[in-house]
Amino acid sequence: MFALWCAAFTALAIGAPRRPSFLIPVTFFAAWLTSELAVWHLLWQLVVTGAFVAFGALEGWPGWVGLAVMGVSWTGLIGALVAAGRTDRVFDQAFAATLGPKWRDTIDPAWVPPRSGIEWARVVPASRSRRRGVVRTRDIQYVDDGLRRHRLDVWHRRGAGPCAPVLLQIHGGGWMVGSKEQQARPLMYHLADRGWVCVAINYRLSPRATWPDHLVDCKLALKWVREHIAEYGGDPGYVVVTGGSAGGHLAAMVGLTANRIEFQPGFESVDTTVRAMVPFYGVFDFLDRHGFRGASGASFRRIAQRHILKAHPDRQREVFAGASPLDQLRRDAPPALVVHGDLDVLAPVKEARVFAERLRAVSDAPVVYVELAGAQHAFEMFHSIRALHTVTAVDGFLAWLLSRDGKTIDTAIAATPVNGEQSRTSAPRM
Repeated sequence: MFALWCAAFTALAIGAPRRPSFLIPVTFFAAWLTSELAVWHLLWQLVVTGAFVAFGALEGWPGWVGLAVMGVSWTGLIGALVAAGRTDRVFDQAFAATLGPKWRDTIDPAWVPPRSGIEWARVVPASRSRRRGVVRTRDIQYVDDGLRRHRLDVWHRRGAGPCAPVLLQIHGGGWMVGSKEQQARPLMYHLADRGWVCVAINYRLSPRATWPDHLVDCKLALKWVREHIAEYGGDPGYVVVTGGSAGGHLAAMVGLTANRIEFQPGFESVDTTVRAMVPFYGVFDFLDRHGFRGASGASFRRIAQRHILKAHPDRQREVFAGASPLDQLRRDAPPALVVHGDLDVLAPVKEARVFAERLRAVSDAPVVYVELAGAQHAFEMFHSIRALHTVTAVDGFLAWLLSRDGKTIDTAIAATPVNGEQSRTSAPRM
């Protein structure tokens, strides 16, 4: 029975089924935890199997059958690890195809990512994230109304800036749950350590909030950044927006609806443009007009209708379209890095493909689309092999963008050695 359970979890990690739709949350969590923590699953399965063998499990044929099943499970986990280990190459190929084969050569030495490969000290244990020297200022009110959902955290290195680039991070959670503390920690720690100022925000959640309250709050947070981020060493004029899942949707909407007055009630004159957008496994089409959601499409529309948009998709189609990044494409869209996993059971990868293709066809700015083999929804939340490769790749994309813009810094980027990690100091260009 133990072997069958292990094999079942491995099978879900390799390809979780999308039917029946009511089981998708269960299969997602099983697949997600197995694929991104495959190292740990492999280790504990080996240890427990060794214990069974030591206590005589191979004295009868059932034990040998179980060992054979475990062998299949280990093979699947190793395959998942191999796929995760290729993440950097997938990013490199996508960057070369869109930015040019010599895109790395154009990066200013001051912004070159400090290392390639995996920092195994951060994979084991998988929860390790903190970086020495990175300061986190919590629960800053970005709207003066006392609401907890109108608070943000600022992450930066001691002595960051002045005029450091800013990352605005929007959490996911289906527009109804989640908080600024839970997501993108690997990315924010990494970028803050590299000289960025990172801002993670809360926003009002449904069902109490009704669209576009969520987007309005994101723009209010951007308004706060414009007015106050210089106090933390950040450049209010250089903001990149990112987020995952619902946060990926909102990041795309922030990027594509800059200065749209209907989404800026009471602060219409504030500049809400961003320099780039990096949506992870986002939702791009509330109408699901291509039917990519399959059996789960009806459930998604029902939740959106009752709790998020509070409108009927047939009678008020314009509301669903107005909330869809796919309907906001424009020529002057900011550069985009769109990242999605090909095994995502919550946000269809085909929807991301269509979004990236159509944005690329319209936008004057580069649109990089990266589809990661073997990746589930929320794949970058742990310090997994895939997540660490992704963090380094995003750093590379942003370094290319900063170099293209001629963005310099007044302080060196220095990673403090921790537990034997390498250090790097890059002198800025003045």
